[in-house]
Amino acid sequence: MLTEQRDEQAANKVLIKAIRRHGVVPETIPIAGSAANEAAIQSYHKEHDTSIAIRKITYLNHIVEHDHRAVKRVRRPMLGFPSFESAQSTLAGIELMPMLRKGQIESDEGASLTAAEPFYALAL
Repeated sequence: MLTEQRDEQAANKVLIKAIRRHGVVPETIPIAGSAANEAAIQSYHKEHDTSIAIRKITYLNHIVEHDHRAVKRVRRPMLGFPSFESAQSTLAGIELMPMLRKGQIESDEGASLTAAEPFYALAL
């Protein structure tokens, strides 16, 4: 959620929205020491009786940020987005290309797709 201040309520909304979107409660969540995020995870524990581990190990969290480095490099010259929806769709497209290159997209049969196969499927 894009708010002026990230408080526990805003962090809780982000957590619940992410869990709903993906349909899975994560086993571990890496956070950068934000008290609001930690409080939101703890309140989610109490409400839903889950056991999400909080990972505050800095160098492991940097691996996640390192993977988004290419996205940041492509996004920077764009000078912002006019709306949240356009940002979401543009960033999803930017993230798709490395996922295709790494073979992280699977077909319905479970086999990894080449970079060209999803585009051929869209054309049909």
